[in-house]
Amino acid sequence: MPEPETNSDVGGIATDRLRSIVERIERLEEERKALASDIGDIYAEAKGAGFEPKVIRQIISIRKKEPAEVEEQETLLDLYRRALGM
Repeated sequence: MPEPETNSDVGGIATDRLRSIVERIERLEEERKALASDIGDIYAEAKGAGFEPKVIRQIISIRKKEPAEVEEQETLLDLYRRALGM
C-alpha cells in the first residue's frame, strides 16, 4: 500500500494547508451535529413541559428579524387573511 504524501506541495497544492482546512471543517461539522442534537433535546423538553415546539420555532424566527420586517409581514398576513375572509 502506498504511503500518504508528506510533501507540503503536491501538484501545486499546499497539502498541509489543505489538510488543515479539511480537518477544521470536519470538526465544525461534528460540532454542528452535536448542537443540532442538543437543540432537538431542548425542543423535546419544551414539548414535555406543555409548549408547542412549532410555535417556539416561529418565535425564534421572528426574534431574528428586524422589527420593521416583522411588522410588514404581520400587516401582509392580516391583509391576505381579510382578502380570503379569514
